[in-house]
Amino acid sequence: MFYISELLEPTPSPLWRLVKQAGVDKVVSLLDGGEQQWRWPKVETQHFVPERYVAPPPGERPWERPALARIVEQYRSYGLEVTVLEDTAPMDDVRLGRPGRDEQIDWFCTQLRAMGELGIPTLCYNWVAISSWARTDTAVRLRGGALSTGYDDEVMRAAPPLAEPGSITHEQLWDAFEYFLRAVVPVAEQSGVQISLHPDDPPISQVRGVPRIMGSPGAFQRVLSIVPSEYSGVTFCQGNFTLMSGDLPALIRRLGADGRIFFSHFRDVAGDAHKFVEVFHDEGPTDMLECMRAYRDIGFDGPMRPDHVPALEGESNETFGYSVLGRLFAIGYMTGLREAVAKGA
Repeated sequence: MFYISELLEPTPSPLWRLVKQAGVDKVVSLLDGGEQQWRWPKVETQHFVPERYVAPPPGERPWERPALARIVEQYRSYGLEVTVLEDTAPMDDVRLGRPGRDEQIDWFCTQLRAMGELGIPTLCYNWVAISSWARTDTAVRLRGGALSTGYDDEVMRAAPPLAEPGSITHEQLWDAFEYFLRAVVPVAEQSGVQISLHPDDPPISQVRGVPRIMGSPGAFQRVLSIVPSEYSGVTFCQGNFTLMSGDLPALIRRLGADGRIFFSHFRDVAGDAHKFVEVFHDEGPTDMLECMRAYRDIGFDGPMRPDHVPALEGESNETFGYSVLGRLFAIGYMTGLREAVAKGA
């Protein structure tokens, strides 16, 4: 049976104890200085002194074994186990097929080997070049005045482009992806570490002039067929996949039929891929209980974490999508659904 986890920064914060108190023992971590750090919203830590934090020494690379061993030990001192790393070394030279990609692939493989040695089973990565997940509004009001995020492609089109039109092509991204997979999948197999691909967010063909290719179930099937392996699979981010499908539980059963869903982001959205709002886990259009049943039916036994939650009363919303109270609400809701499914509901 799958288990509930939570995404944490590698610097101790009150959230480390709160998730433990909420029943979460296995966590998903960022690196201490990886590709995702530039855009990661900081958890509020006023009046908190992390008594067990060990600062990285100068020159340490966050994807190498010494850095990973250090953060694994810090989590362990709080009674937490790292089950997924949702961060990598920089990868844009790889994604775009530029000079320097072989060095970045070496960094990725170094991380895989270190994870294997440390017993971290899953690495979540993405194929989004230059940017990250995109939103046009970070203060959409939900019930009771809770603040959430939304996306409107008409609004986004007014933003300055991140690349000259035509300077990057979809086929360029596909060619670079195949080169990457042929290099790293054998290392993942040798290391015993699953590489788990996250979809584009939003799952549309381009954002701010930069093409995107991971926006359909067919694209994932194509990736999985390039270098077939039980160590190459999917991060099933429900908010994105529900925008690709009218029947999310059926898609879970289809993509996960051969065990290739390694990791789940449990969330929901209202709208379509070009205009949507992220909602509370219990108020969206998706049948979340049936999704849980689908994970059970495919034998999914990996980590599932809540994703992109609203900010509740008293929170600053500086950590939009990752507020503390919203996460605790989501963990409780997911725990109840999981128990219901485990008992045959």
